Amino acid sequence: MATAQNNKELVPFEHYVSLYKELDPVEASSRCGVKFDSERKCFLMRLLDADYELSFPEFAISGSDNGFALRNLPAQMLLIRFLLEGQSAPATEKFLTYREMPWGDVYLKPFTGRCLTRAAFTFGTRLPAFCKAMDASDAQKLTFGDASYELEVLPNYKVRLIVWEGDDEFPPNAQILFSDNFPQAFSAEDRTVVGDIVISDIKRRM
Repeated sequence: MATAQNNKELVPFEHYVSLYKELDPVEASSRCGVKFDSERKCFLMRLLDADYELSFPEFAISGSDNGFALRNLPAQMLLIRFLLEGQSAPATEKFLTYREMPWGDVYLKPFTGRCLTRAAFTFGTRLPAFCKAMDASDAQKLTFGDASYELEVLPNYKVRLIVWEGDDEFPPNAQILFSDNFPQAFSAEDRTVVGDIVISDIKRRM
């Protein structure tokens, strides 16, 4: 069972749970491309290599024991918000920086602090451990930077994480790219949450 770190997590979580209860599950299923099991009254969703069941209308989450979202409220809120406001959208082969997406300039500073700087100093200082964790996952290895991988956050929504190792002259660095369908399904804040939970999920595997 996930526990809130502070009221900044708990208050919005309770708010979105109350909105979740009012969902039309058939409409949400169609709009988001997410299966709703009408007999068992639950949404079937996949997040970062793990499958989950979200009961409806009373929210509860279950899944495999190693599922990151079982113990992480921001990840659960991301799933709920996707059902509330997201939509299934096709992607091309193009990937975008955070800044290139709507409201990216406005929220770039918090994204940089919560995601890019954190990824740089979490992975760029421990590159072998990072690569070992990623190679043991479903992520696709790429050839950018000193290490890079493409992973699926939700079905058809992908991110690319690129890491440069630090040395005596330069600090470690990182970049996160989003498949070009993200703006249709996730707000600028939710895209920051995506980066944050991707980093947290990888970190726990290292």
